[in-house]
Formats: sequence, structure tokens, C-alpha cells
Amino acid sequence: MDRRKFLKGAAIGAGASALATPALSQGGKQLTIVSTWPRDFPGLGVSAQRLAARIAQLGDGAFNVEYFAAGERVGAFDSFDEVASGNSQAYIAADYYWGGKHPGFSYFTSVPFGMTTPEWNAWVKFGGGQELWDEMSGEFGLKAFACGSTGTQAGGWFNKEMESPDDFKGLKMRMPGLGGQVISKMGASSVSLPGGQIYENLVSGAIDATEWVGPYNDYFMKFYEAAKYYYTAGMHEPGGGLAFGMNKEWFESLSDYEKAVIEAACMEEHAASHEENIAKNGEFLAKLVNDHGVQVRAFNDDIWDAFGEGAAEVFAETRDHSPLASKIDDSFQAALREMGAFMANFEGGYVNQRNRVLEIG
Repeated sequence: MDRRKFLKGAAIGAGASALATPALSQGGKQLTIVSTWPRDFPGLGVSAQRLAARIAQLGDGAFNVEYFAAGERVGAFDSFDEVASGNSQAYIAADYYWGGKHPGFSYFTSVPFGMTTPEWNAWVKFGGGQELWDEMSGEFGLKAFACGSTGTQAGGWFNKEMESPDDFKGLKMRMPGLGGQVISKMGASSVSLPGGQIYENLVSGAIDATEWVGPYNDYFMKFYEAAKYYYTAGMHEPGGGLAFGMNKEWFESLSDYEKAVIEAACMEEHAASHEENIAKNGEFLAKLVNDHGVQVRAFNDDIWDAFGEGAAEVFAETRDHSPLASKIDDSFQAALREMGAFMANFEGGYVNQRNRVLEIG
């Protein structure tokens, strides 16, 4: 696949495909979806397109679905306002992109030292997370469901080895969300860029480092052409989800059946995207190493400790933003500690011993 082809996408309005059958034009409700991902991009982009198609299929005539990738209708970071205004009915995005609107949005993608995907799923579905998401999103005229997950993300791509916290001083790194604020506490300059702009900025030297997702998604971005050091697990996005954010007024106008179609499709794709990443990451990590000479590294304990100190400051500032931000953090942190203890003793305990016995990793 040609990287430039799928990163450039089509001109605004061009190439956007109607995913509905002809019958939908005879009365189906209009559902225009804008995305923050490039068209046909392996992983995130394909997942978004798959979700749009699945809503049309499950709806069986209920919706006239149109899907627009980043730049085809609006720019990636314009998706929030596009949907909140009602110009389009839904976006597919990482909600931490909207941290400037409210820092609480970060908790509904991922936060530093946060939950893994299974933990986050449990909090959203059974620990009050969805209700808090609804409360916050509702202030902006939106309603969101989880619709995808990348799992634990890579620490990122660097053009030098990161041997101590001091190596972050003066570093220009693409990292959005609260994770970006953490590295800023360490003296780095965090930059927020949509996916389609990262490669050019890395190659040109406008940024020194970047995080994106993980080996499967990162492979097709060709970051290895500009940075050879690839760091494993990062603190910034240990798990969590992507969002199908809808105009709240539009969503509330739907019948119970139509709401159920959208929720079911989102739940299905949320699981599928996570499973796809787990299935593909090992394969593509091997390709990065064997085919392109990428050098895999892990952050040392000194760097992790500095991450932790920065994260503590960022969480304190986030809580100070508003009573709702504090309420979200209270719920999140309580659930994290309760589930984290269980996961460490059961899931983590098993995996560590299994890998030791089988000599994996």
C-alpha cells in the first residue's frame, strides 16, 4: 500500500462512499459520519469504515449512512464541532483529542498510568463510566459509545536512545492527551497532530519523536524511515477506547430499535478492533525489526519514575479544572485500584508465570 495515497485521502467531499443500500434513500434516517483517520488506513481507518458499514447492515434500511475520512468533509480535529453543531450526525475519533474542550474527555480514551482495555471496558460498562461520559458529553450536545480499542500502545519512535529523564528535555514529540502534558512536565514540547501529518513532520525534523499506536498501525506509517528506536509499552495510553460520538439531539430522536442498532454495532467493533490489534502486533513488530532494522527498547525505571511524578501533577491539575473533572477522576482512580489489584494477582500473575515456564518474551 502506498503511504502517501492513503494519507492524502481525497479532496473534501470527493470519494466519500455511501454505504447504504438503495432502499435507504426511500426513508432511512441520514447518518453522516466524519472520522479522524485517513481512508483505508490499516487498523484505525479500516475499523472506522467497518463500523459505518456494519451500522448500515444491521439497520436494514433504518439509516442512510455516509462515511467521510479525515479531510474529505472536515479536517480531523474539526470533527467535534462538526457533530456538536449538527452538520454531521457522528464522528469516530479518540475523545482525548477534545481535551481542550474538557480534560475529562481524556479518561474516555486513555490516561497516563491508566486502565488496560479490559479494565476500562469494565469501568465504562459496569462501573459508572458510561454515565459520567454521558454527563460530560451532554454538556456539549453529544452522546458517545465506545467503538474501538488499540490495547496497550507503544512508547513511541525516537531518533536517539532515551536513557534518562533528562533526554526528554527540549524534545519535540507528538503526543496528545494527558500523556502529552506529562512529558511537558519533563521538559519536552508536546505536539498534537492528526495521523496524516505525523510522517512529514518527523521526516522534516519538525518533531523529534512521535507516538502513534502499536506495531500493526505504525508499520504502515513508515516512521522507521526517520526514527530507528522503537520503545515498547508507554505510560500514556495503556488501553481504553475510541469513540463514536453522536449529536445528542439526533440520537435522542431515534427509536429504541435504531439506538440499539448503533450501540450493538459499536460494541461489536470495539471488541473486533482490539482483537485485531492483538492478532497483528506481533507479526508487524517482527517485520519492523527483521525487514527495516528497527531497534526495540524499553524505558528504564528512572524514566518510568519521572513519568509517574509528571502524571501526579497532571492529575492534580485536571481535578482542579471543575467538579465534574474531579468526579470523573475519583471514579476512574477508585475503579483502577480495585480492578488493578485483581488483575495483578490473577491475570498478571498467570501471564507472568506462563511466560516464565514457556520461556516467552
